[in-house]
Amino acid sequence: MTFLLRGWVWRQLGHKGRLKKAEELCRVVCLHPSLMCGPTNTQTQTPTTQMAAFLHLSTPVTKKRRGRDEKHAVHMNPKPQEKNKKAVVGIWKNMTVQELANAMGRDLEMVFEMFLYVDNSDAYHHPNASIGNLRVIQDTVKRGGLRFRIQNPPNDTIQSVDKNDETKDAFKRPLPRECELTRRPAVVTIMGHVDHGKTTLLDTLRSAAVVDTEFGGITQHIGAFSVALESGERVTFLDTPGHAAFGAMRARGAMITDIVVLVVAADDGVMEQTKESITYANEARVPIVVAINKIDKPEADLERTRRTLLNTGLQLEEDGGEIQSVGISALHGTNLSQLVEAIVTQAEVLNVRADPHGLVEASVVESKVDSGRGKVATCVVERGTLTRGAVLVAGTAWGKVRNMFDDGGRPVQSAPPAMPVQIIGWRDLPSAGDQVLEVESEQRAKEVVAWRQHQENQVKLVEAEATIKEKLEEHLKVYKAQLLEKRRLGIRRKMRSKAPRQKQFSDECSSPRVSVVLKGDVDGSVEAILNVLDTYHGSECDLDLLSYGVGAVTPSDVTMAEAFKGSIYTFNTSVPKDVHQLAKVKGVPIREHNVIYHLVDRLKQEISDNLPLLDVEEIIGEANVIEEFLITEGKKKIPVAGCRCTKGVLKRHTHYKLVRELDIIHQGKLSSMRHVKAEVNSIPRGGECGLKLEDEEVRFQPGDTLICYQINNVKQLTEWDPGF
Repeated sequence: MTFLLRGWVWRQLGHKGRLKKAEELCRVVCLHPSLMCGPTNTQTQTPTTQMAAFLHLSTPVTKKRRGRDEKHAVHMNPKPQEKNKKAVVGIWKNMTVQELANAMGRDLEMVFEMFLYVDNSDAYHHPNASIGNLRVIQDTVKRGGLRFRIQNPPNDTIQSVDKNDETKDAFKRPLPRECELTRRPAVVTIMGHVDHGKTTLLDTLRSAAVVDTEFGGITQHIGAFSVALESGERVTFLDTPGHAAFGAMRARGAMITDIVVLVVAADDGVMEQTKESITYANEARVPIVVAINKIDKPEADLERTRRTLLNTGLQLEEDGGEIQSVGISALHGTNLSQLVEAIVTQAEVLNVRADPHGLVEASVVESKVDSGRGKVATCVVERGTLTRGAVLVAGTAWGKVRNMFDDGGRPVQSAPPAMPVQIIGWRDLPSAGDQVLEVESEQRAKEVVAWRQHQENQVKLVEAEATIKEKLEEHLKVYKAQLLEKRRLGIRRKMRSKAPRQKQFSDECSSPRVSVVLKGDVDGSVEAILNVLDTYHGSECDLDLLSYGVGAVTPSDVTMAEAFKGSIYTFNTSVPKDVHQLAKVKGVPIREHNVIYHLVDRLKQEISDNLPLLDVEEIIGEANVIEEFLITEGKKKIPVAGCRCTKGVLKRHTHYKLVRELDIIHQGKLSSMRHVKAEVNSIPRGGECGLKLEDEEVRFQPGDTLICYQINNVKQLTEWDPGF
């Protein structure tokens, strides 16, 4: 009996049936599953009675096609109820405990209790503790009965510093101990107004003629020199430009110096760049020694110069202050020994010392691209001793010291503190003012540079995100207005533009444009020119800076200038012959300059040349209307003004204004000018004539004035004022 029942169930399920499913079917029809496997010991029913019950219940279960409702009504293997979906929590690496609690929607106390059951969570016992282990965050979310999704940190934490990432950057070493410090030369910066004798003073101190090599007699980049004084002391001098465009260089020179020598001309007194230099020195908290130059000139007035210095806040020793001042003549060497003594005394008071051991720390004074040596940076060592083979990092540039040269161009093997050297071997050109740090290896240098570039990109992303949000808000305003209009008209009605579709990119510019490619000799000079270009805000002509860089002009610069119909401006740099020939073939002008204000003047001239011509009225003559006459031509009566010329000359083929009681009634041309009965082209002063306008509807009155004028096209001049 058991085998018959099991065989029947097997056939009902087909060849794919299984014993488990057979047992479930038996359970549905109230048949004990033991029948599937043999006799049972059930006391209440016998196998025979159970079989009878099964036959009675199984009569309608004959094999037939079930309807749709029946299929859904009977479930042979009902599915368990679907579990409730867990909430998803967004997590990221280095999120704080407070941020994790906020994301999970839990209290801080509950999160700390979860940490008791999470491995490696002992270190995070503060709400602002950054969780660097992502596994801890994931396990905590699971403990809270939630799911997690890894995402980017929100905007307000995008600039947060990762503890693990801090080790990727390079930093200055801790301050040295007193026993590690040794005496070093003082770093002195010579500052002041342009043409007050700064470079001449430095030339006399080191018996060189640097001023002869400066174009226009003005320094246009920082010069770093090491000078041995007669007293035996050695001093590093920095000569900064005095021109108004080089304010950033003066600020940089004040930041890396120990003493500032402020040069003031006795005949000019305190000027604009003098005040600016005093401000930079005060901000850097650097002591000042005043050198009043040009005392040998007849126009020199020491007392007036000292009074003007007092007005700027500098109280000299002569006025009861602490600032030393010496009257000198840099050209003739007058009182230079007193100035040197003042500098040495100030250096002894400061007791300038440095640690000559360990990793090097320095500052970039200037950088440039040399055609024969590649990328070169002039640096002043601040700590440690720089040797060949050292790996350096400056900003986002790094390099391995291949060669070093002193201020005279002589190769050196090592550079102690306060020594200026030119360093060759940079992979990228560092920027002037960057801090130079020595690292252990090239791999470490690449890691530091990559980390710094990543940080810069993060800052740019934050700035770009604000711009994107503004543009998105503007777009949504227009889009929502169009969407409301579309819903009002009905969804089936297509929105059609009432105006012709505009181009996404317009080839033609509404205003004139001047495109410029800029190349300079050193990074500081390019920086100064860019600062000058930032002062241009003219709306009548657009100034487009295509590219800028340090070094000689390249063929790619010519190609870029040709594509935008621009020109190339160079500052104190060379142009190879093949590039000159290429520019000539492609019609790209190359404008070479050695003085910065000559470059700016030429750029102003080019902007003015691209401005549209102005229409300027030039008055030729005037006539008084004596009487109006009406003449008959055909069937019409046409008014004619009987006039007498009172000023200048009246010409027929020009423009006329009819003025009545200081109001302009009409502007236009004449159709006829007659003297007596003859047509004439001009009427001299005092002559009488009849004038008929082209507009025959204009009427004249005695006492009106007719002004004869012509329109001249006059060249415009840009209003750009760079400040010098």
